[in-house]
Amino acid sequence: MDVQKKTYFIDVGTGQISTSATDSTWSYKIEATDEEITQLRELFDQNYSTEWKNFFRAHVPFVQYHYDRENDQYDSTIQQVYSMLHQLGDQDAKNHIESMNILPKNQ
Repeated sequence: MDVQKKTYFIDVGTGQISTSATDSTWSYKIEATDEEITQLRELFDQNYSTEWKNFFRAHVPFVQYHYDRENDQYDSTIQQVYSMLHQLGDQDAKNHIESMNILPKNQ
């Protein structure tokens, strides 16, 4: 079975995944299968949910950021997003993500 990859344009800040380069702003161009896009969408959805939890919890600051386990989940998820983008992205995407030093050194 031949798995077809398509070109997608990604904006991490908004969690937007588009097949058109002109419909909205984007930061990363990737080539991905439908399954890979589904995985990326799930990571964005998980991140969005965690962001809302953190927003509400920030208004009751009883735990500092670096002691808050919810932030570990957010950090882990965003690292997974960038790891996928690095794996699937074009050379510009790879170079930019590497310059951010967000990925573990062994990747």
